[in-house]
Amino acid sequence: MPIPELCRKHSVSDHTIYNWKAKYAGLTVSEARRLKSLEDENGRLKRIIANQALDIETLKSVVSKNY
Repeated sequence: MPIPELCRKHSVSDHTIYNWKAKYAGLTVSEARRLKSLEDENGRLKRIIANQALDIETLKSVVSKNY
């Protein structure tokens, strides 16, 4: 099936299809699932670090106002 037909059928842009093809070409289904789970875990860990950084900044500002 030609790429433009796939795009219309699934309501995505040509660019999205080519990005997916570049990212997932050559992967088996189990590898793609593992990649997705690792990306999710990475995002979760990044959010945790961002929250900790905000907590540290908040604590620093509170401590600096007390003295």
